[in-house]
Amino acid sequence: MHPRARTRYAVGMRCAGVLGWRVVVVAAAWGALGGCGDEGASGAPDAATASDAGESGDSGSGSDAGATDAGFGRVMVGGDRPARVVVPSSYDGVTPLPLIVLLHGYGIDGFTQDVYWGLSRRVDTDGFFLVAPDGTVDAEGRRFWNASPACCDFGHVGVDDVAYIRGLVAEMKSRFAIDPARVYATGHSNGGFMSHRLACDAADDFVAIASIAGATSRDAADCTPSQPVSVLEMHGDLDEDVIYGGVTGAYPSAPVAIDRWATLDACDPSAGPITTDPPIDFDTAVAGAETTIRRWTTGCAHTTESTLWTIAGVGHVPSLQRTFAQTLVAWLLAHPRR
Repeated sequence: MHPRARTRYAVGMRCAGVLGWRVVVVAAAWGALGGCGDEGASGAPDAATASDAGESGDSGSGSDAGATDAGFGRVMVGGDRPARVVVPSSYDGVTPLPLIVLLHGYGIDGFTQDVYWGLSRRVDTDGFFLVAPDGTVDAEGRRFWNASPACCDFGHVGVDDVAYIRGLVAEMKSRFAIDPARVYATGHSNGGFMSHRLACDAADDFVAIASIAGATSRDAADCTPSQPVSVLEMHGDLDEDVIYGGVTGAYPSAPVAIDRWATLDACDPSAGPITTDPPIDFDTAVAGAETTIRRWTTGCAHTTESTLWTIAGVGHVPSLQRTFAQTLVAWLLAHPRR
């Protein structure tokens, strides 16, 4: 990710967090978001504001479907790197439920990412736990995940985020009834890179991942999952920050990444990917059904799936349909470990 792109992403997503979901849907593009007022010294999101808003609830329940911050209550995991947990109101303490780990983009935090995507609004409806951790703050005051050399440990801090996120999953399993066959990671941009990293390095924990504008490792040899993992990559073909066509020496193109996952999942190469699914309307800023689907399913080990949604005419931050959270959660939950 180019330094100018890093700044643009951090500024744009801070605006999204401050102004809320409606602004993201209507004007997620950088130019539309503009400067969005006082950025402060670093342009990083206002973590104190997000944290204060998140304390408004008395519990971790996501029962208030009208306000994302209502789900971000006082249930925490992670010790000295605390992460907020949204607990579904239907949880009975006995029945194992799925877990989704939401990974934010560079320069923002878990709360702001949830404002953008709205996953906490689905916790009660779909019956899953949501954990939205925060990455480490870098020298520029922006949070990041150490996902790959390309993104986004630009200060070479070397923090082990795979171990940290594994620890969150382990703590969730020790405190709650979590279904190990339904543990998922999802993220945007740097969070998408981190989701791919978890699929490569922590496949025993994560059964499926979904990424928007992320990428997998530069070299195929660097990704050796211990088990098959279902993967969904959603990527705008006009993305100027994480290039759809990849960057030589940094990360592969989105189609190449999905083909790699198909190979890792032992999908039948002679069958090839399915490209006949009808297009879907993913982005509100582009008229019609702009998103085409390319998916590998034939012969894949343990009924895994490797799928690419190419969002035509869209850049790094899509203007998401209001049904996005429902669609994303449904895809993840449809891919348990079998």
